Order: sequence, then C-alpha cells, then structure tokens
Amino acid sequence: MRIAYLHQYYQSRDQAGGTRSFEFGRRLAERGHEVHVITTDSYADRPGLRWRETDEGGMHIHWLPVPYSNNMSYARRIAAFGQFAAAAGTRAARVKPDVVLASSTPLTIVVPGLLAAGLARSRFVFEVRDLWPEVPIEMGALKNPLARFLATQLARAGYRRADHVIALSPGMAEGVARHGFPRDRIAVVPNAADLDLFAPRPAEVAAFRREREWLGDRPLLVYTGTFGTANGVDYLVRLAAEVRLLDPDIRFLLVGRGAHYESVRELARKLGVLDRTVFQSEVIPRSALPVVLGAASISSSVVIDVPGLQDNSANKFFDALAAGRPIAINHGGWQADLIEETGAGLVLDPHDLQAAARLLATRLGDPQWLVDAGAAAHRLATQRFARDLLFEEFERAVTGSARTATPRVIDLRDRRAPEPRQASPGDITGDERETRDHGIA
Repeated sequence: MRIAYLHQYYQSRDQAGGTRSFEFGRRLAERGHEVHVITTDSYADRPGLRWRETDEGGMHIHWLPVPYSNNMSYARRIAAFGQFAAAAGTRAARVKPDVVLASSTPLTIVVPGLLAAGLARSRFVFEVRDLWPEVPIEMGALKNPLARFLATQLARAGYRRADHVIALSPGMAEGVARHGFPRDRIAVVPNAADLDLFAPRPAEVAAFRREREWLGDRPLLVYTGTFGTANGVDYLVRLAAEVRLLDPDIRFLLVGRGAHYESVRELARKLGVLDRTVFQSEVIPRSALPVVLGAASISSSVVIDVPGLQDNSANKFFDALAAGRPIAINHGGWQADLIEETGAGLVLDPHDLQAAARLLATRLGDPQWLVDAGAAAHRLATQRFARDLLFEEFERAVTGSARTATPRVIDLRDRRAPEPRQASPGDITGDERETRDHGIA
C-alpha cells in the first residue's frame, strides 16, 4: 500500500523532538508499505518552493523549506502553517497514495490532507495529536469568534472526510466523538516507549554525572521538552526553589528550547536557584536522551493548569517509562490515573508548591521507592506502551483493516503484552544513590 504521511514537523532520532512519525513510518515500510513523508525543513534559513528528497528508514521524505521556531511570533507561525498547507496537498497527491495520513498539529494539516485525498481518491486517516480548537480556546490563544468558528469547521471537515481517526489519548478520542465521529472508527494510539533507544548505557551515564561537578551522585530531576506557553516550565523553577529549602543537594536539569527558555532562566536567577539547584541546557538530539534520562533519579512532564492539556500524550512521559525512570507530573487525567494505579511516579500538586516540594524531596530521599517506582515505570513501558505493541493498532487504522475488526476506543489499562527480559533500573544508571518526558512535546 502506498501511504502519504503528512506531518509538518517530522523528526528522526538524529534531530531534537518527537519521532512518532519516524518510528511508525519506518515500521510501515518494514511491513512492505511504500511510505512518503511530506514535511518541512524547519531549520532552513529562508522559505522556498523547491522540494528536496531523501531516503531514511525505508521511507521517502519530501522536505519543503519552511523556517519555524517556537520563538517566532504568532503571525509568522501562522504564515509557516499556511505556506506548508498550500504546497503539501498537491505534493502528496503526486505520489498517488492509497492512503493519506494527516497528522495534526497544526490543524491546518487538514487542508493538504483533504486536498491530497480528494485528488488521489484515496482513504483519509486523521491523526489527532492535540484537540483543536478546544485547547487553544481554553488557553486564551484563540479569542476571535470568527477564528474559533473557522477552526471548528476545519476540524469537523477533517472528521467528516476521515475513514478513521487516530487519537493520542482517551480524552482526545472522547473529544473527537463529541463532534459526532463514530466511536467504532476511532483508535487510541498514544505516544510510545522506544525500548531499543533507551537500553542501558552505564558507562556513559556514569561519565555524564562525573563530568558535571554540580551533579556527582546527587538526586536529579530532569525535564526534556519544549519551553512553550502550554508547558509551563516555570513551575519546575518555582518547585526547585521550595525543594532547595528542604534538601539543597537535589538538582533540576531542564533541557530544551522554546519561546520561554530565557524567561525560565531569568526566573531561576531571580529566585536564586540558577546554576545552584536549577541548570538549563539547550535542546539535544533524541539519540542523546538515553544518557540524560539514565542519569536522572526522576523525570518530569508538566503543563499549565488547563483542562484540555490533561489529555496530553507527551513524549517525555513515555521516554521516562522506557528508561525505567519514575515520572513526575503536575496535572490530572489519564496519565495521573496510570501513575496512581501502578506507582510509577508522582502526581505533584499544581498549586501548592510547598506540598509538592515535600513529596518530591521525600521520594528522592527514599532509595527503595526509587527502585520500586522505576521498575513500575519500566513495566508500563514493556507491557502497555512498547512501540512495537502500539504499532499493530496504528497499522490497522492506517490500512483500513481495523474497520473489519470492529475498531474501538481502547482502554489503555487493558493492554498487556509479554514482558521481555530487561536490565533493572539500577543497572541503567549504575548510580549507588539510586540503587533504585506534537500531543505536547
């Protein structure tokens, strides 16, 4: 089957960011499908109309130079969305696909998706990574009534034409169903744990800690992701200031990029924790994340207090599971339910920072809890969220075989698979103290 996979922000493991399209796309290619990824070269110096083509992972990648950064103004980002939408539809149609798979965000991906599916008379599969326009409306980013109306109509146009919808969380699936889309044509396929990527690297992890005088064998909370408005990374800086009062040895490492990178740094400076408790680092390739997470005592995934963001399916959450690291979040929703059900991490109070700091400091000072929570996280990775396990449902939705197999909204808590033999969380870090992480990027 020939598949045109439209995703504006495709990334491979050598780049920084989520690699869902790469991981699922290459697996489709391994199954014998012809996969064409239609995407942007967001690192280009200037916009252009000339496509370039590469091959990787058995896929054929079509790149259009459209510079993009979270640091851009809202108007420039809208222009980037529009430029890609205008060119990608005809490009995808030219490969004569049997299936057009359009992955949002941005919601504007619906435009080239529908155009390509119409021109090629192909199946259309809509992958919903974030609910639009619901989330930006809740965040106050989409205030104009006309803009809200148009965004809602665009989303509904995608649902009306879709043969199948892939949602990244149960909450997103419910949001799609509220638009009237049949529940039996919705598959829930969240972001996944890449177990092969996060295999143990004890020597590299030990070197990572040894080379950083500020770290050594101290407890470490890690954040790896976007410094955007929705992420609210300033929460971790304020939390660090409270934690420092309880245990000045605990360290926070914040890795990423985005519009709020400098403001987060300035807040850490203002609160007196920059380069003392809080350390920041620019974005790194995904292939380097295993060492960072291997050095972590606990990883984290945070968002601002907006109801729709509780349905997120952040890569950093699943990366922590794959690395056998407890995960700390500051919101409710399906991930909080999983943590409470399995003991795989912490649900921190989003408002009471002193209570959150006490809980975090207590757990980081408890070697047995770190061992148990890390093991629970890894069980979640292997039994429920392994990439190969989730790919099976993804492929059925894309190819259409799921329609004859009574597709459904999946209860992720019912997922099970045999657990492969893995190294223990303690083996991953080699850290005696422990002996024990688009959706949103």
